[in-house]
Amino acid sequence: MSRRDLRDFIEQVRTHSRLRVISGADPYLELGGITEVAAGMPECPALLFEQIKGAQLPFRVFTNPLNSPERAAIALGLDPQQRPVEMLKAWMVRRRSLAPQEPRLIEAGPFLDHSARGDAVDLTRYPVPTWHQHDGGPYIGSGSLVVMRDPETGWINASIYRVQVHGPQRVTVQFDHLGRHGAIIAKKYWDAGRSCPVAVVNGDDPALFVAGFESLPEGVSEFAFAGAIRGAPVELVAGPVTGLPIPAYSEFVLEGELLDPAKISLPEGPFAEFTGYYAADQRPGPVMEVHAVHHRDNPILLGSPPLKPPRFHMGLPFRGAGIWANLDAAGITDVMGVWQHVSSLMTVVSIRQRYEGHAKRAGLVAAANAYMGRWIILVDEDIDPSNMNDVLWALATRCEPSESVDIIRNGWSSALDPRIAAEQKAIGVTSNSKMIIDACRPFTWRERFPRASALTTGEAQDIAQRWQAQLRQN
Repeated sequence: MSRRDLRDFIEQVRTHSRLRVISGADPYLELGGITEVAAGMPECPALLFEQIKGAQLPFRVFTNPLNSPERAAIALGLDPQQRPVEMLKAWMVRRRSLAPQEPRLIEAGPFLDHSARGDAVDLTRYPVPTWHQHDGGPYIGSGSLVVMRDPETGWINASIYRVQVHGPQRVTVQFDHLGRHGAIIAKKYWDAGRSCPVAVVNGDDPALFVAGFESLPEGVSEFAFAGAIRGAPVELVAGPVTGLPIPAYSEFVLEGELLDPAKISLPEGPFAEFTGYYAADQRPGPVMEVHAVHHRDNPILLGSPPLKPPRFHMGLPFRGAGIWANLDAAGITDVMGVWQHVSSLMTVVSIRQRYEGHAKRAGLVAAANAYMGRWIILVDEDIDPSNMNDVLWALATRCEPSESVDIIRNGWSSALDPRIAAEQKAIGVTSNSKMIIDACRPFTWRERFPRASALTTGEAQDIAQRWQAQLRQN
C-alpha cells in the first residue's frame, strides 16, 4: 500500500471511489447536514469541504471517509472491486495473519509546520463543526485519535474518543465508560495527584482510524496495528510539549493535559450516537487544557460523526468480521458470508446447511457475539447477506414465524441502547434480548422447496463483470 497520510488516501479515493469537493458550507449544522445527506445517497460520496464559511485560517474537513465498502477496502489495502462480502472475508483472513509493524521515531514531521503555544492557542479561530442540531457544541474529535501513555508500563494507547471544544484553550475528552483504556490510564495519573499528558490527533492515514476503532487488547499498540495494515511502520515524532509519540504526517494536533474531574469538569454533550438517537443528556466531562496546537499548511480535519442508521462510520462491518471469525473458531462449517446492517445492529449469516440444526447452531454463536444488536437472521447460501433486498426476500418467503423464531434473554448490549429504560440504566442494566430468525429453507424438505427463478449470485456477478462498462455508462 503506497500511502503515508490522509492526503494520499484522498487522492486514492479521487481515483478509485467517489469524491465531491464542497465550497462555502457553514460549520454550524450545514456541514454536518451535507455529510448526512451524502451518506444516504446510493453512491455515498466522500466529501472534502473547502473555503468553509467564517474560517479565519485555511482549514478543510474530510467526511464520509470509510462509509462505502470501496473506501473501507482502500484503507485496508484490499481490492475495492470485489463484492462487499468478499471484501469482508478477505479482511477477516488477513486480520488473522497481520504481523505488527513497530512504529519508527523520526526527528520532525509536517504537522509541526505551524505551532501556537500558551496564550497564542485559540481553537475558536478554526471552523470546528457542530454536526447535529441538538449537539452540545462543536466537536473537533469525531474521528480523532487520543494518544496517552500508561504511567506504569509506558504502553501507548491511541484510541478514538469524542472531543468537544469549549473555548480557546479547553476541550473535553469523553470516555463512554470507565473500562475504556483511555479512562483507565487517565485515572492512574489522577490517583497519583497528577494531570494526564494527552495529544489529540485530528486527520491521519485512515489505517490509524481503523486501528483506533478496533478493540485491541491492553498493551497492544494501535500504531503497530496500523503499520501492519499499511505494510510499513508508522513514522512518529515526539510531541514538543508532552513527549507523546504523534504520527508525523498528522494534519492537526492538540497537546496538553487532562485534568482530574474531581477538581474540574465541563458539561459534555449531548452528542448524537450511531444508533440514531441521543443516548444521554449533558453530563460532566474531563477537561483537557490545550497547551499547544500544531498543524500543516491548509490542514484537513477527519470528520466521522455518528449518523442515523443505516449510515455508519465503516462501509465494511468490522464487527461482522469478528462474528465470522467466532463462527469459524466454534467449528461452524460452511459459513458463506456474514454481514451487519443498521449500523451493525442486525446480523445476517449465510450458511450452506449440512444437517438439521446447523443454522440454529450458527445463530446461537452469532447472538452471543452481537454487540447491542437484537436481530440475528440465518439465510441460505444463495442469499447475499450484504444485500438487504435479498435478505428481506428470504424473510418473506422462507421464514415461518411460528416455527422459525427463538428469543435469547440477557444478551450483550450497552448503556447506549435506546430501548433500555433510563431507570433500568440507572441501576446498571446493559443487557437486551436477541431474536434468532431462521430464514433458511426447511432442512428436512429443502430439496423439494420451490426453485428460485432469479440468477444465482455467481451468475449475476459474472454478467455484471462482463457488461459493467455498458451498464454503468452515463
